[in-house]
Amino acid sequence: MNRTDVARAIAAATSIAASLDLPADDAVVLHNSNKLALRLTPCDVFARVAPEGQEVAQFEVELAQRLTEVGSPVGRLEPRADPRVYRRDGFAVTLWTYYEPATPPTSPAGYAEALERLHAGMRAVDLPSPRFTDRITEAEDVVADPARSPELADADRALLGGRLASLREAIVGRGAAEQLLHGEPHPGNVLSTAEGPLFIDLETCCRGPVEFDLAHAPVAVGEHYPGVDQGLLDDCRQLVIAMIATWRWEVGDQFPDGRWFGEECLRLLRAGPPWPALDTLTGTH
Repeated sequence: MNRTDVARAIAAATSIAASLDLPADDAVVLHNSNKLALRLTPCDVFARVAPEGQEVAQFEVELAQRLTEVGSPVGRLEPRADPRVYRRDGFAVTLWTYYEPATPPTSPAGYAEALERLHAGMRAVDLPSPRFTDRITEAEDVVADPARSPELADADRALLGGRLASLREAIVGRGAAEQLLHGEPHPGNVLSTAEGPLFIDLETCCRGPVEFDLAHAPVAVGEHYPGVDQGLLDDCRQLVIAMIATWRWEVGDQFPDGRWFGEECLRLLRAGPPWPALDTLTGTH
């Protein structure tokens, strides 16, 4: 969000908290991209704020409730507030428990075990959700429309369009079992807490093979997850790189340093395998 929208989003979140008798005299920005993540103090509430109409917050709230009921390792909703989406001044706000970071950080084995438990819980609740191929279609639409990606060079447009189509065919063609997934369980969406690793940001959930989720995690996590199809995981890692490249070139993208990430993902696609995990890409910048 730009500076003006950030100020308005903070005002909306603090106003909602105050109306619920949750004192919020200050707000610390934890992350800012298309959505805003805030720590409200002194009530110690984690608030997620998105422009109204650009989120699926109600789905996230319902899914978090159901996953909590079956003991899945997810961040819980704030217990002092009704579990729902709050709307104010053009923003959708959800309120969550704030967890103090634990040390040491989550190990790859702990990360993999928590992700396996999350997947088990998701098989139990199994809410209707998009398929991972819907996300590929969204990326293909951005690549195919110069009005949505005007700064993308023709050669790069051809590269991304061809790669997205071939990877869809390759992954679907493997015929792997599909289930409800987190969608983006990268390290930024995993909290190291005293309770163990907890997953947050459930808006990205989709159906697909578990290797699609593992493609967002560090390489060492996949080494501890049982029954992984390594060839499928490699295809999924390449797919994630291609989709990230696409989103970074879309008009209106607000990801921090987005253009650098877009260029770097294109470089990786040209360079070929081995395909790195997201944390490796982030660590180079």
